[in-house]
Amino acid sequence: MNDFYRIPIGSWVATAFDWIKSTFDGALDVISLVVKSLVEGVADGLLAVPAPALIILLALLGWLIRSWQFGAGTLVTLTLIIGMSQWENAMFTLALVVIATLIAVIIGVPLGILAAKSDGFSAVIRPILDFMQTMPSLVYLIPAVTFFAVGFVPGVFATVLFALPPGVRFTELGIRGVDAETVEAGHAFGSTPGKILRGIQLPLAMPTILAGINQVIMLALSMAVIAGMSGANGLGKEVVAALATLNIAKGVEAGLAVVILAVFLDRITAALGTPAEYTQSLRSTLARRRSARRTASRSEPQPAAAVASATAN
Repeated sequence: MNDFYRIPIGSWVATAFDWIKSTFDGALDVISLVVKSLVEGVADGLLAVPAPALIILLALLGWLIRSWQFGAGTLVTLTLIIGMSQWENAMFTLALVVIATLIAVIIGVPLGILAAKSDGFSAVIRPILDFMQTMPSLVYLIPAVTFFAVGFVPGVFATVLFALPPGVRFTELGIRGVDAETVEAGHAFGSTPGKILRGIQLPLAMPTILAGINQVIMLALSMAVIAGMSGANGLGKEVVAALATLNIAKGVEAGLAVVILAVFLDRITAALGTPAEYTQSLRSTLARRRSARRTASRSEPQPAAAVASATAN
C-alpha cells in the first residue's frame, strides 16, 4: 500500500541533479575554478599580512566605526585566536564568509529590488525563500558536493544558498518602506524610475539593506562550520575533526574562534547601518571636531580694518 501511494520526489530530484551535472559540467568546472581562486586568493592575502599588523588594522577599524572600547576588545579577542593556534583556520573561514557574502549580496540585492518593484515577482519568490530558509542546512551540502566535489567550492555554494534569503527579504522590505510621498516628489520633479531608485529609494533603504547583509554574514558564518563537512579548510573543518575524535579542547577552541569572528563582523556591519548611534566612534569624534571648527570660524569677529572698509563702502 505504501509503495502504491509513494511519490518518488527524491528520485526525481536526483535525476535532475545528474542531468545538470552532465549537461553543464564545463560551466560547473569554470565556476569551481573561479570561486576556488577567489577564496584562496583572499585567504592568501589575509595570511600574507603579519597577524599582529592585521589585528591592529582590524582594531583600528572597530574604533573608527564603533568605539575605542570595541577596538580594544577586538585587539584582545583576535590575539586570543593566535594564542589558541587557530589564526590560519580563522583566516580561511573569514575568506569563505567574505566571498559567500559577496556572492549572496550580488544576487540578493537585485532580486530584492525586483521584488519591491513587482508584486507578481514578490509573490513568486516569497515561497522559494521560505523553502530555502526552512530546509535543513546539511541538505545543501548534497548538491554542493555532487556538483563541485570537495573543498572550498561546495562550502561557498551551500553557504550562498543558505544565507541568500535575508538579503532578498530585507532589500524588498527597505525599498517598500520608503515614504511614498518622497517617491512621488521625485516623480513630480521629472526623475526617471532609475534615478528615483538610485537617488531616493536605495539611500533611504540602506539601513534596512545593511541589516539584511548583517544577517547574511551571520548565516554564512554558521554555514561555514557546516561546510567543514565538505572538506573546506578553516574552523569548520576543525570542529568536524573535533567531533569525529571527541576532542573537546580542539572543538572549544575552534568554536570560540568562530564566535569571535561572528561578534566582530556583526558589530561592524550593525554600526555601518546606523552610524549616528555610535557617538564614541573615531569618525563621529572627527566629525564633531570638524563641525566645531567650522562653527568657530564663522563666529570669529572680523578684523577692524575689514569692518571699517565694509562700513565705508
